Amino acid sequence: MSSSLLLALLVNRSPTERLIQNILNNPFAGIHQLAWFDWAMLIPYFTVLIILSVYGLHRYDIIRTYFKHKKKKTVEPAKRFTQLPRVTIQLPLYNERYVVERLIEETVKMDYPRELLQIQVLDDSTDDTAPFAGALVERYRTLGYPIEYHHRANRHGYKAGALQEGLQTATGEMVAVFDADFIPPTDFLTRTIHYFTDPTVGVVQTRWSYLNRDYNFLTEVEGMLLDGHFILEHGARSCAGYFFNFNGTAGILRVSMIADAGGWQHDTLTEDSDLSYRAQLKGWRFMYVPGLDCPSELPVEMHGFQVQQSRWAKGLTQVAMKLLPSILKAPISRRIKVEAFMHLTPNITYPLMIVVSALMLPVMIVRFYMGVWQMMFLDLPLIVASFWSISLFYVVAQRELYPRNWKRSIFMLPMLMAVGVGLTIINTRAVLEALFGVETSFVRTPKFAIGERPMKLENKQYRARSGWLPYLEIAVGTYFLGMVVFAITTYNFLSIPFLALFVFGYYWAGFTTLYQEHQSRLRWMKARNLELARQA
Repeated sequence: MSSSLLLALLVNRSPTERLIQNILNNPFAGIHQLAWFDWAMLIPYFTVLIILSVYGLHRYDIIRTYFKHKKKKTVEPAKRFTQLPRVTIQLPLYNERYVVERLIEETVKMDYPRELLQIQVLDDSTDDTAPFAGALVERYRTLGYPIEYHHRANRHGYKAGALQEGLQTATGEMVAVFDADFIPPTDFLTRTIHYFTDPTVGVVQTRWSYLNRDYNFLTEVEGMLLDGHFILEHGARSCAGYFFNFNGTAGILRVSMIADAGGWQHDTLTEDSDLSYRAQLKGWRFMYVPGLDCPSELPVEMHGFQVQQSRWAKGLTQVAMKLLPSILKAPISRRIKVEAFMHLTPNITYPLMIVVSALMLPVMIVRFYMGVWQMMFLDLPLIVASFWSISLFYVVAQRELYPRNWKRSIFMLPMLMAVGVGLTIINTRAVLEALFGVETSFVRTPKFAIGERPMKLENKQYRARSGWLPYLEIAVGTYFLGMVVFAITTYNFLSIPFLALFVFGYYWAGFTTLYQEHQSRLRWMKARNLELARQA
């Protein structure tokens, strides 16, 4: 086959009809007619799909490991402290006006002897959060609570810098960390502190739960994504003895471990994963307690969620570049090294998905000449490895966590896949920035003290602007819409649901973001006009 026939296939219906008849007559004949241009499309396309399949197979391995060690429930502390150690609770803040009051109010309720407790509010805020938080701390301090306020005039090191600076005046042997959108359970310390009777334990991580999981479809999908991480990934890695990460909040750390590992460092955007791997390479043990959950708030807007995920994607890639050489040289088992590699590098799949997307249309055209059975034998194993693993992974996590009502997760899978598609462009940029050493500031995720009831976010501050991103997402969605049209004209109906998922994912991300920003502008203009009218 000459590659020039590819254009004829796009513009002329009769060659398509003759082609299909030839395929039915001899399904394997087309493979011998491919020209150099066709192979130039197919080889990188299938190479990328094979790499994606490796990460898909790893999900199956995580599920296998989880069930293999499932009976190893969280080991209770071997001993209990006769004399409780001093504990410092650190509450890092940056412009958290809507949630800071709830955070402090719940933290001071902690069930722990006051004389052994220190609460540090580490505030880097540049808005009215600072005076408000300072006044709250002063009020609780006068009531006898062991709370103190620290405000920095700069954001040097961002969250990692604030935590490290707070350690300079910390009085506790252990330090618990809670982000601003979390609600610490009152029994958090009493249920975690006794694990530290083992002098090798450096971290105790608890599971996240979600205050606003049912707020909208996006938050429900976010909950499913995080449940997969906390139920299957943490569950499998912790029980199997692999390295896993402190999640930056809802956990408690030994201060001497932090110092031994080199302290909080801010050369990556995920300082928690960075410290976790440095500490475990030093021999410290991490404990995971899934039976203790800490409520938190999920982003309710698409762009806010995308910003959060891109920060995590870039940070984890930075940690991989920083620590993988040391991990691969360390005197630890090969299995732990492999698992660490797979844990730290999965975000490379986002730029690979961009490559697949760009090649998909020419490959669809070329492959009509390969034969139906050839396509099936090549595609089916890759689809099972790459995409079915995602569905199984998150459904299994939901079944383990919600054994009575997990079946709804099956119907949510298209939404989950679409949200993953909507992260592709922004996370690709994040990964490329990490790979090429492009430095960016720590962009926080806005929190609004949102529960399950809808609220008007247009009135809220801290809403990030998306810039060019939604327009590019809509453009890519339109590209996939063109592929849907092509699939229809060439009778390739089996590919339409898969392609439609990409259309929906990119359109959902792009149009939702533009709509939310448009509503915000309208609300702002209305408020400004009312203010001008009052002044007149």
